[in-house]
Amino acid sequence: MTSQTTSHPKSTGRATAAQTVRDPRDPGFENVGASPPTLTQAIPSALREAAIATAAYYRAEQRGFAPGNALADWLAAEREVERL
Repeated sequence: MTSQTTSHPKSTGRATAAQTVRDPRDPGFENVGASPPTLTQAIPSALREAAIATAAYYRAEQRGFAPGNALADWLAAEREVERL
């Protein structure tokens, strides 16, 4: 990171936050910090699980709640929520 400090007659040689000026030509100027979180990283696991359960329920409802497909419904719902 490239920064410049302003100098004052009574300066101690150390820059304060107010004195630091970032160079907009610096490659990291606009991209400060980590990449934004994905939806699954941004929501708590309890909310994520609730969204998956709801999606799995609607999948089961669409196929008439036929037994034996609960795991397939859950896994498909997980993939659906991951795509959001």
